[in-house]
Amino acid sequence: MARDTRERMIEAAVHAMRRDGVERMSFTNVLRESGAARGAIYHHFPGGKDQLVAEAATDNGQQVRALLAQLPAESPAGVTRGFLALIRPVVQESAAGSGCAVAAAAMASSGFDDDRLDGARHRADALHDAASGAIGSWIDELAGRYVAAGLADPEARGLASSLITILEGAHVLARATGRIDSFDETARMFTALVERRFER
Repeated sequence: MARDTRERMIEAAVHAMRRDGVERMSFTNVLRESGAARGAIYHHFPGGKDQLVAEAATDNGQQVRALLAQLPAESPAGVTRGFLALIRPVVQESAAGSGCAVAAAAMASSGFDDDRLDGARHRADALHDAASGAIGSWIDELAGRYVAAGLADPEARGLASSLITILEGAHVLARATGRIDSFDETARMFTALVERRFER
């Protein structure tokens, strides 16, 4: 089934956020990449760029959560290895100049212009809620996979939070250095720690 205009625009916005961040993302590029007409912007997103960015972050968050739900849960180390293998290509993309759309939304929510306090605060809140909701859903899903692998909830949630921290930190380091050596070393060390702690 062909994707509708709105879906194409959200997908194009996700790509633009990963590549350019929120501030540099332009409607012109979104329209070109989605094949949408200019009138589609306020037809589908009456709240403008802020609404598009928030919905793109939410949509991207749901896509990632669906992938996490498919991770095998035969053991805690298995969940860990599965997650790290899943995200490695994404970290490689960051080394080549890409990034995380949800993180881009989170960073864009961190400040606002005092001259437009109310509107900027509303914008920051919307982006914060979208990013926070997405990341929270990833932690919930990963924690569920660890519970399915036999861990108690506090340990499961701690490991899940650690993996998401590794992911987001890896995006920054890979983007800054153009390399994923740090990610690979961290992945090896973290997997070894999980094996020693939970699979003796």
